[in-house]
Amino acid sequence: MKEQDVVSRDALLGKRVIVVEDELLVSLMLENMLSDLGCEVAGTTSRVEKALTLVSGGSFELAVLDVNIAGEMVYPVAEALPKRGISFVFPTGYGLAGLDDTWKDRPVLQKPFQERDFTRALTSALVFEN
Repeated sequence: MKEQDVVSRDALLGKRVIVVEDELLVSLMLENMLSDLGCEVAGTTSRVEKALTLVSGGSFELAVLDVNIAGEMVYPVAEALPKRGISFVFPTGYGLAGLDDTWKDRPVLQKPFQERDFTRALTSALVFEN
């Protein structure tokens, strides 16, 4: 493991993270990766409305947002997070080309991905200026 990767992992230890993903297997994979990185999963949902509820009342430092949640774009959640000072990453099968221009400066992770890429994207989200 590279020293940079160790530093990235250390920055994530103990971070509380919510996951917004509508594919059950992908959601479980993300939860497992977060656990392996020493993060605590503070909540998961497969619906935008429920995600907005988590954002308004939850206690967490990071969010993982799939772009298309059961046919609904996740952008209302992405808009709510910076207002609370919470960073996020978009893991998506669409890649950067599938994002609205408003969000193209945010950390994006092309699906499928490996844990080291997920780690780097999360670390990048942590230092992003909301």
